[in-house]
Amino acid sequence: MSHNTFGHLFRVTTFGESHGPALGGVVDGCPPNLRFRLTDIQRELDRRRPGQSRFTTQRQEPDQVKVLSGVMADGEDLITTGTPIGLLIENTDQRSKDYSEIEKLYRPGHADITYQTKYGIRDHRGGGRSSARETAMRVAAGALARLVVPGFSVRAALVQMGSIKVDRSRWNWNEVDNNPFFCPDPEAAKEMEGYLDGIRKSGSSIGAVIEVVAEGVPAGLGAPVYGKLDADIAAAFMSINAVKGVEIGEGMGAATLTGEENADEIRMGNDGKPLFLSNHAGGILGGISTGQEVVARFAVKPTSSILTQRRSIDRDGNEVDVRTKGRHDPCVGIRAVPIGEAMMACVVADHYLRHRGQVG
Repeated sequence: MSHNTFGHLFRVTTFGESHGPALGGVVDGCPPNLRFRLTDIQRELDRRRPGQSRFTTQRQEPDQVKVLSGVMADGEDLITTGTPIGLLIENTDQRSKDYSEIEKLYRPGHADITYQTKYGIRDHRGGGRSSARETAMRVAAGALARLVVPGFSVRAALVQMGSIKVDRSRWNWNEVDNNPFFCPDPEAAKEMEGYLDGIRKSGSSIGAVIEVVAEGVPAGLGAPVYGKLDADIAAAFMSINAVKGVEIGEGMGAATLTGEENADEIRMGNDGKPLFLSNHAGGILGGISTGQEVVARFAVKPTSSILTQRRSIDRDGNEVDVRTKGRHDPCVGIRAVPIGEAMMACVVADHYLRHRGQVG
């Protein structure tokens, strides 16, 4: 299986399966002399880790990361050497027997049938490489990517669950870590709690929308044709499990605006730099960053593993009814929040290094 690497200069390769002994990753191209602590990576992994509330899968994985190479120790600090950084997370709570009944069945909405068609074999134990378990390594890589661009930061929030949307007048970034949904609106978070409880108890699932905001993105990153910053962001988000749609800036809403409303007017700021009066473009024009906040959203479909019987077929072509047992997220979009942050960080870090390599 190829295509397990993304990025050009900041390159991330992941390996391992959901029910294998471990997940691993290699971050290549990380500049030398970047200083961090293991807790910087672990903090991000802990935000993605399963089993932290009744609203996520109850699989209990500590997701303790080990750094195997590419660093030198200086007290509690680790300093990157410029060589490949090897990362490892052991799987400790696999329950492969939960999947024994679907070994020959294709679960509707999952990649079972496409994997079998492409490779002639599939790992039915939790989906193998198609499992969202793989994204733990992306989050670890994203923690390193945050170190690459000076002054860079990225935050994400869940802005919609099913039909419940946040009220932007109540948006408070400080609330994101105060509820199990990474929701910036405390009122919407309370509504989501009762709503998702009902979904969970019924054995069903629901989708979500996540918004990612990157600050400190230098102007000039990206390229006007095949290396567009927004295209690479969209590709990165679409590579996340269960993501079915991506918007940059105003996104689909731009179709309802006039040219006057959509154009981000410009004046000269007091610091001698261009001052944009709005940000419908999401911080990217012509595939190149403007220096504003880069704003993107992605939609996550409902978890396909549900207790309700659904019609499907088996490997021999027989028609069957499938009910997926095991431990699953009633809203997989919740844990996609730190994953979205990580993918944005990796893309911006990669474009920063590419830009530096081209124009100095």
